[in-house]
Amino acid sequence: MARRKPTAPELHRQAVAAYVAAGGEESVQRVITAVGSLSKKLEQWYARQLADLDLTSGEWAVIAALAKTGEPLTPSQLADLTSVAPSSMTHRLDKLAERGLVERAPDTTNRTRVFVELTDAGWDLFGLAIRGSNVVESDVLKDLGDTERGELARLLEVVIARLDDIDA
Repeated sequence: MARRKPTAPELHRQAVAAYVAAGGEESVQRVITAVGSLSKKLEQWYARQLADLDLTSGEWAVIAALAKTGEPLTPSQLADLTSVAPSSMTHRLDKLAERGLVERAPDTTNRTRVFVELTDAGWDLFGLAIRGSNVVESDVLKDLGDTERGELARLLEVVIARLDDIDA
């Protein structure tokens, strides 16, 4: 007979128990293990979503960076924001431009510089991806009311603020 696959809560409890048995503080391990599990599951879903949109994670990083800044950026700025070599950025931009998702335009004040921005099709794809993600993300949080979501967000933002203090 095939063994039943453990549920997500069971896996969480097992992981926390193992970390506590090894000397971890239970309250810390409950939070960190939960955040890690959530992040891993969402990343798996996002990877499938990008495949459905025929995008690599690197191409998505470019689209998201342009959307988040809301202004044209140079290829060097995009390479820095997405942590890739400039040569890799050129290849990504070529593929995105071929699909009509970004366009390059010369800087009117410096002819040696080029700016990249999302096209209307790029903005449409960004919106489609965000709306698709929101369906799954909302489902993950559906058992929490608005007040609880707000409190969870506030608490996580407190934790995020500490990340800069950690020398990783």
